[in-house]
Amino acid sequence: MIREDGELRLMLAAGADANHEPRTFTFPVAAAHLAVIREDLARHLLLWSAVLPLCDAAGTRGRLDENAAVALLDPVLLAPPAEVDALFRRIGWDRGRLVAHGADLDLLDRGQLCAALRPATERADEKRVQEYHAERRRAGRGVVLGPLDAQVLRYTGQYLHGATLPRRLPDAVDPALLPEVLRVIATAERAGAGMRIGLDPRRGNRATDKRDWDRLASTVEAAVRRAYPGLADDAVRTVSFLMCSEAADRARSTPVDDDDGTVGDHADAGGGTRRTTLSFTDDKGGQKTWVRDGSRSASAEFWQFVADRSAADNEVFTIEDEERGEGVQLHFYADSLARITTVRLGDGGADPQYRVEYSLVDGIGGYRTLVSAFIRGGCAALDRYGPWMADVAEFERVRRQRDDAR
Repeated sequence: MIREDGELRLMLAAGADANHEPRTFTFPVAAAHLAVIREDLARHLLLWSAVLPLCDAAGTRGRLDENAAVALLDPVLLAPPAEVDALFRRIGWDRGRLVAHGADLDLLDRGQLCAALRPATERADEKRVQEYHAERRRAGRGVVLGPLDAQVLRYTGQYLHGATLPRRLPDAVDPALLPEVLRVIATAERAGAGMRIGLDPRRGNRATDKRDWDRLASTVEAAVRRAYPGLADDAVRTVSFLMCSEAADRARSTPVDDDDGTVGDHADAGGGTRRTTLSFTDDKGGQKTWVRDGSRSASAEFWQFVADRSAADNEVFTIEDEERGEGVQLHFYADSLARITTVRLGDGGADPQYRVEYSLVDGIGGYRTLVSAFIRGGCAALDRYGPWMADVAEFERVRRQRDDAR
């Protein structure tokens, strides 16, 4: 409470200005109002709840509607409880303030605000507000959580916000239900054992393979539902989200596998002569040369090149072995790949002749398989991954059929 030019005024902080600093508002009150505010916590909280929407309406720089604020004083602070409850059915009010200060939630939802505030406390519990709003959002979706459902969500840290990255928080769980929660988690772990989520360099350095993610999520959810058929969908999904996010984190922290046989003394599968140099290019003029030096494999270097360069307008990448006159071109926009073989070198200024053949590719896993096979054994090593089509029109027809079927 403050005095301005001899006038008693109520000051409160609410909302924020354009710089995200708290705004303060004042409006005049009478001595009778001040006495109630000081002595009756429930009426104090009700007035606060009723005035906050007026502060929100003022925005970042507008003025408080003092007339509207003053008009609330008598009805909220001095009227009988039944009239106060009737008033709050007609006006906007901030439910969260009353929840934070201990209002009885059942009475609050029934509109009996004065009775709901009998157990009110001076100290606010903001976590109670968060939980209340989370429960109302679930209720709006028709979701009712059982005791185990709620504790599973608390274990993953998603009880309040479903979009939060899940974690393992055993201390947040009711100790009586923690063993059962851990059995749910163990069921999910067994179901996903041995499954991994790979990186998808087409979408950057930290992106993961969506197909791998969906495959693991489906496997875990099916296993958990079989073992716990009564578990709510929200609880099942939070467990699969936990398993997938942990698998994705492992993929991001694991070095790229050197699995193409081009590191150290591995022999080349394409005839016994080891590759020494490969050229990587993209559709925007980017270029990188890999030279055998015993450090990183050609495939690891190529996928790093893709992760660094790939974009919505840069989806064509090429690996070329100039010494052998062959290469592959990856078309990420079309889920396809072309293998290119030099049939005849150009003599006397004539252009070389090439054989170009196309094949469909099944996601990033398919690309990785084809790239590793080409690096190990050249175009000949790709025969087993066909069919390969030299007729462009025929290939486009097959590709459109594939896309339409998806």
